[in-house]
Amino acid sequence: MTNTPTAAPVSPAGAADPSRWLRVHHPRASAAARLVCFPHAGGTANAFTALSAALPEDVELLAVQYPGRQDRRGEPCAQDLSELASGVAQALAGYDDRPLFLLGHSMGALVAFETARLLEERGTVARLFVSAARPPAQDWQEPDLSLVGDEELTAGLRRLGGIPEPLLADPEIAAEILRLLRADHRALLRHRCAPDTRVAAPVTVLLASADPKNSLEQMADWARHTVGGHEVAALSGGHFSLLERPGESAPPLTRRIREDLARPAAAASGAAAASAAPDAEPLADLVRELMMEGLAGRTPRLSTDLTALEAAAGEVMAPEAFAYVSGTAGSGATGRANRTAFDRRQLLPRMLRGTRRTDTSVTLFGQRLPAPVLLAPLAAQQVAHPEGESATARAAAATGVPMVVSTFASRTLEEVAGAAGDHPRWFQLYLPSDRAVGESLVRRAEASGYGAIVVTVDATHLGFRPAELDSGYSPFLRGTGIANFTGDPAFRAGLPADADATQAVLRWAQISTDPTLTWEDLAWLRGLTRLPLLVKGVLHPDDARLALEHGADGVVVSTHGGRQLDGGVSSLDALPAVRAAVGADVPVLMDSGVRTGSDVVKALALGADAVLYGRPYVYGLGLDGQRGVEHVLRCLLTDLGLALALTGCASLADVGPHLLANGDRR
Repeated sequence: MTNTPTAAPVSPAGAADPSRWLRVHHPRASAAARLVCFPHAGGTANAFTALSAALPEDVELLAVQYPGRQDRRGEPCAQDLSELASGVAQALAGYDDRPLFLLGHSMGALVAFETARLLEERGTVARLFVSAARPPAQDWQEPDLSLVGDEELTAGLRRLGGIPEPLLADPEIAAEILRLLRADHRALLRHRCAPDTRVAAPVTVLLASADPKNSLEQMADWARHTVGGHEVAALSGGHFSLLERPGESAPPLTRRIREDLARPAAAASGAAAASAAPDAEPLADLVRELMMEGLAGRTPRLSTDLTALEAAAGEVMAPEAFAYVSGTAGSGATGRANRTAFDRRQLLPRMLRGTRRTDTSVTLFGQRLPAPVLLAPLAAQQVAHPEGESATARAAAATGVPMVVSTFASRTLEEVAGAAGDHPRWFQLYLPSDRAVGESLVRRAEASGYGAIVVTVDATHLGFRPAELDSGYSPFLRGTGIANFTGDPAFRAGLPADADATQAVLRWAQISTDPTLTWEDLAWLRGLTRLPLLVKGVLHPDDARLALEHGADGVVVSTHGGRQLDGGVSSLDALPAVRAAVGADVPVLMDSGVRTGSDVVKALALGADAVLYGRPYVYGLGLDGQRGVEHVLRCLLTDLGLALALTGCASLADVGPHLLANGDRR
């Protein structure tokens, strides 16, 4: 599109004339991988010059040059996208000496997708990155640009960004840009893709936060076009963020490429270690993996210190979102007490117990779980990452940790169930004042395969939370965290037929919780479902007894993460009395303040059967999406397994008050 010189064409031995199609802006002979980049409609290989410079030495960028532009101006523009994909696939025939990653921006994403399909006929593509592009089977709703005048089309380009104003102000250059744009759009409009068309490669969707053409909802269907897994990586900026902010775009690309390259090496190292020590504890694999990575000069993107994630998340999350996730009630005394209670208690290990293996599994309500850990129900997770609870559910399934999904999730319970697949999950219920909506939520949870109902009883009134109040921020009043209501037929039945988003939010605010709840309402809920029923928010032993009397199957000792009553007792301090009140056979879980594997052992020693793990995984979500949650959970489970081994426990049955030093057992 511009008169700037193009990079030198490349032509490896044996390739089918790749010099027409591929440009290398910054040759890197020792690169471990190649990233092949496909430009947008009207774009050229030069669009990726800055991104190429921003990549590290171990990644070489090959930029695709479509016919009809710059040094290929004498050739006719392609009539359809499959013609472009065929040309690129043939040009890449000589590039099988290193892993290939494909990246397409806007229209280029469809060309990259079709190229990946062709390349997989003779080999594999390591990963497909798609930026600012709706899925291939979706109607892109693009206009016929042959019917749009030059002035209107130029104004649209200005709104979208991506083209410097001096270029649009030059009549000759502007005419060339519009010529190419119209030609490429004709090919785009001819493109057709069946909904069940898939590639084997995993797909990473690069989604800019302020892209006016694409939203997270529109991007969701990329998942159905791959059998290799799907994820979303957030970028800041608009539609052309990938090209205009190469310093921000390069790190997530590089990180993912390096992780994919390292995975086979890590697997080989793990196999060798297993061969050398066949009885090694599987949960220690993470330690070995990170040490092997360290030998190669690579360190983990996120800290393995789970207590350090809050500060790290505070650096990257929006201030109001971080305040919502991290904030506590009043002066924060209850939140501090939750952590102090763990710090005050000390483990007293026993030696030479032969704990080469540790069994962390636990049975709850007849189901065997790999560890005594479930993900606590945290609301509105989209404030931390665009994929919200969907990313968390996939991470939970990948690590074997059940997820408790909040009523106030930013994804519907059906969407989260879809992301979780066959993996166990529970549904947390805030009982609405409209009982028809409450019943509908329970029926939907049953139909979607949730294994238990966790009714929260300590938030019938919202706590006084200065961090949220000072920022004037509520995700719910902005429409985030109410998806289970707006998607519910009983809730919609209470709205006018022409209700807008504001009316939906107002109705949600009116009925979402019920300050008049009594124990009799729990009995009503018990009669509604045969699923196991737990009461969450219990701290007093008498309330634990009342919960059982009114139909509960178990209780969760909880301070709501210190977000409700300021100056209240910590969950860990309340736990022993609750356990004594309900007896040994009733499932008792706890949350609030749990951060490490040693914390889990302390909770089990004081009577918990399992813990709900909260804020740290949301910090991981905010820092690195699904991969961030997986990292947090792998660290926690590894730490738990090692804590058991180092205290002399071969299984959870060996854990008891005797593990705590004198004076720490109350």
